[in-house]
Amino acid sequence: MGTITTKNPATEETLKSYDLMSTETAISEVEACHQAFLEWRKTTHEERGTHCRNIAKVLREHKEELAKLMTSEVGKLYKDGLTEVELCARIFEYSADHGPEALADEERTHSGGKKRGIVTYQPIGVIYSIQPWNFPLYQPVRVLAANLMAGNGCVLKHAEICTGSGIRLRELCIEAGLPEDIFKVIVIDHDTSDKLIEHKLVRGVTMTGSDRAGRQIGAAAAKALKKTVLELGSNDAYLVLDDADIETAVKFSTMGRLYNNGQTCVSAKRFVVTDKNYDAFVDAYVKAMADIPMGDPMDDDTKLGPLSSQDQFETVRDQVEESVKNGAKVLCGGEVPDRIGAYYPATVLGDVTPGMPAYDDEIFGPVAAVIRAKDDRDAMRIANDSRYGLGGGIFCTDEDHAIQLAREEFDTGMIRINSFGAADPNMPFGGVKDSGYGREHGGFGMKEFINAKAVFLPS
Repeated sequence: MGTITTKNPATEETLKSYDLMSTETAISEVEACHQAFLEWRKTTHEERGTHCRNIAKVLREHKEELAKLMTSEVGKLYKDGLTEVELCARIFEYSADHGPEALADEERTHSGGKKRGIVTYQPIGVIYSIQPWNFPLYQPVRVLAANLMAGNGCVLKHAEICTGSGIRLRELCIEAGLPEDIFKVIVIDHDTSDKLIEHKLVRGVTMTGSDRAGRQIGAAAAKALKKTVLELGSNDAYLVLDDADIETAVKFSTMGRLYNNGQTCVSAKRFVVTDKNYDAFVDAYVKAMADIPMGDPMDDDTKLGPLSSQDQFETVRDQVEESVKNGAKVLCGGEVPDRIGAYYPATVLGDVTPGMPAYDDEIFGPVAAVIRAKDDRDAMRIANDSRYGLGGGIFCTDEDHAIQLAREEFDTGMIRINSFGAADPNMPFGGVKDSGYGREHGGFGMKEFINAKAVFLPS
C-alpha cells in the first residue's frame, strides 16, 4: 500500500516511516468506531466530562514529550508546543465544564403554548476529522473534545508530516481511560479518504485546510448528504487606522505575523495602513521584523523557526518571488538563507496591490504584506476586498469606533482589537466566504454534529 515518512524540517533528518492502511482496514476502523459509539452515546454528559478531564490531566503530564514531538515533526518552537498542550488541556476541561449545560434537554411548548415539548440534543455517530499540520495537537483536539462530549465517535486523518503526533494523541487518550475504539487514527491516502466520506457509517465531516481542498471535500460530502464544518484559512487584514497607537500596532503586528512561524490560519497577514501612519508604521515594523532571530526551534531564544517542510518553504518562496515580479518591494528579508532546513526569514513586502499572491492569497509563512490606504474608510474597504473572511484586527485608540467597525463592517468571523491571539476555548472560532463555515469552541462546536430532536408531548 505504500508508506509515508516524516522528517525534521530543521535538520532534514528522517524521523519515522508509517505504512498506509488499505481501504478495507480503514473501513474496519470506522466500523469499530461506530460500534463503540453505540455504547458511548448511552453515557451521561457527566461521565463524558470525567473522561475529558482525565485526558487533560494526562496531556499535561506528557507536555514536554508532546512539545518535542511537534517540534521535530513540523518545526514548531518548543515553547509554543508547551503552550499548545496547555490549550488542548483547557479545551477538554471547557468541554467538561460547559457541555452538560449546553447539551441539556430544553423544555418548550407547542400548539400555541397549550402542549409540552422537549428539545433533546442527541449524537449522530462517527465524525470524520481531516486535519492539517500547523497545530498537530490542537487541530484534532478541538474536534475530538467537542464530539466526545456530544456523544459522537471520531476518526482522525491527520496530515502526513505529523502522523506521529496524531498517533500519540490517541495513545494518551487511551492511557487516560478513553475506550479504545471511540477515537481512531487512520493513515491513508486521498483516494481512501474519499471512500470514507461516502461510507454510510460516517455521519459528518470536518476539515481544516486550504480553500481548494475544502471545495473538494465539501463537494464529496455534499454528494453523500453529509454535513460538514470547514475551516479554510485566510489572508487576515489588520488595520492601522488614523488614531492607532503605532507602538501597539507594531508589537502585535510582529507577534501576529510570526506566531507559529507564520503558519497560522488567523495570522495577521495583510497590514492595511492609512496615509497618516504609513511611514511611521512601516519604518518601525520593518525594523522589528528585521531584528527577529531565526534558529533552532528547541532554543528558548529563537523567535522564528523553520517552515514545516521543504514543500512549504518552496511554496512561500515562490509566492514572494511572484509578488515581487508583479511590483511588490522587499522591505526586509526575502532572501533564502544558506543553511540546512526549511528556514525562511521574517519578510515585509511593500507596494502590495491586487493581482499579487501577497494581496490575493494566503502566504503561510513569515511574510507580511503592507498595503497603503487613504483613510479609515478606505482601509475597511481594502480589508474586505478578499475572497477570505476568517479573522482580522483593528488598531485604533477609539475602542467604540473599533467595536462598531468590527460588529457592523468587518466581513470576517473573528476580529481582534489592539491585540493578537489565535484561539480561546470560550469564544467561537470560524469564518465566512472562502474561509469556510461552521464554528468551533465557545460551546458552538458541541452542537455542530448533533441531532436537535423534537419530542412532542400531548399535554
